[in-house]
Amino acid sequence: MDQRTQDSEILRNGKQNPESANEENKNNKKGMQIDRYPVEGLSIGGHETCIIFPTLNLAFDIGRCPQRAISQDFLFISHGHMDHIGGLPMYVATRGLYGMKPPTIIVPTAIKEDVEKLFEVHRNLDKSELKHNLIGLDVGEEFCLRRDLKVKAFRTYHVIQSQGYIVYSVKQKLKQEYLGLSGNEIKNLKSSGVEITNTVTAPEVAFTGDTMSDFMVDETNIDVLRARILVVECTFIDNSVPVEHARDYGHTHLSEIINHADRFENKAILLIHFSARYTLEEIRKAVSTLSSPLAGRVFALTEGF
Repeated sequence: MDQRTQDSEILRNGKQNPESANEENKNNKKGMQIDRYPVEGLSIGGHETCIIFPTLNLAFDIGRCPQRAISQDFLFISHGHMDHIGGLPMYVATRGLYGMKPPTIIVPTAIKEDVEKLFEVHRNLDKSELKHNLIGLDVGEEFCLRRDLKVKAFRTYHVIQSQGYIVYSVKQKLKQEYLGLSGNEIKNLKSSGVEITNTVTAPEVAFTGDTMSDFMVDETNIDVLRARILVVECTFIDNSVPVEHARDYGHTHLSEIINHADRFENKAILLIHFSARYTLEEIRKAVSTLSSPLAGRVFALTEGF
């Protein structure tokens, strides 16, 4: 038995698999609670980004493959820069090592072929199957995550092909004309083939990945600004870096978020992807001094700073 097989056997016995590791480290678990969702991950501009929503069983981007991302069955990639996709092969390989089911990975259609080539190279190097389901999604297209959740890609504005993702809740609501009926009457209508419900969707979580602020004024992105939680990049936060510099590199400056504050209908906004030039204190100060209508609903992901 080679070392990899031995390690795999140990992991399957519950010693170090993601679930047991999470249990062991429960008291030290990092992350935050934003509205109804726990959020975990890291995001440092140019280094790595991986945003995890464990109750949705998904992660957005995977720059280096943090341990907490491995147990998520769905992974959405915003673009091909290394700090957002570099951990992809390791994510798949580690799930295979743990005996977990192949993950589902959604990428922009424009990079799907290159991602397939990436996995072929790693299969040759690693001599393993690297099983996964790879799906290309274009802006405006949807993916059914589960019966009550779907995800739609939306347009973002980076220096290379990119897109963000919106997670929608999907519910069936009884039509207005049937609200006064008894349970038996509704049951009989349903049995006779009458459509008694309407499908109601609501944007829950939006993730931008890397982008300029242009996505905020794109009329097709109205649901991004209505999502319960907006996870948005904010690479630069002060006057030491001008807005023009941020735009030259396809990023967003905090001053642009402030200037467009009235557009955000989100209950909460999570800022990510801060430049490594900033200290934790500088980031916290920038967020804490925000005024209305942003004050009180803007959070900063600062793990790693």
